[in-house]
Amino acid sequence: MADDIDDLLDEVETKYCPKDRRKGKETSSCIKSRRKASEDHDDLDQILDDLKVEPLPDVKPIKSNGYDARTETARKCYPIYVGGANCSCGMGTSMSQKTCDKMRCTSCDFKVVSFDNFEWTTDTDYLFLRNHAPDFQKLKSNLNSRKGYRAYCCQCSFRSIKELTQLKDPQLKWVCGKH
Repeated sequence: MADDIDDLLDEVETKYCPKDRRKGKETSSCIKSRRKASEDHDDLDQILDDLKVEPLPDVKPIKSNGYDARTETARKCYPIYVGGANCSCGMGTSMSQKTCDKMRCTSCDFKVVSFDNFEWTTDTDYLFLRNHAPDFQKLKSNLNSRKGYRAYCCQCSFRSIKELTQLKDPQLKWVCGKH
């Protein structure tokens, strides 16, 4: 390895230094080139010093009280129930049958809204919902007051329900949006 370095140095001397330098005598051009190289080296050192980044402090993990958000699963209704105004809302399970009040539509990606003691008129359609949902003031023109019913809608679908039923209609793409 030392021989390789010596060979490399000899090659550099023959190419860039005059013959007088190789014999031990330095010429002014060789001195100038060495000064220039030294100045360039100083400039490079200064640039590298400017770029030096302070090391990051040691980060210690925060001790927790046993709670880990990654391990906690979101609670969802299963199965999903819809029902009339007399049915209680909340997270529904097969044991506690409650209507889901956090539904979202996977078709239009909007929240499903519900209106107690109302039902949809027969002339309600997709375009009407698309232009007016979820604003009750705009939707009320197609809502009839009817005790015990609950009107559900997103921006693409609607239903009027009186009794607690499990959501099984394949046309409705409503899912629980997590409680």
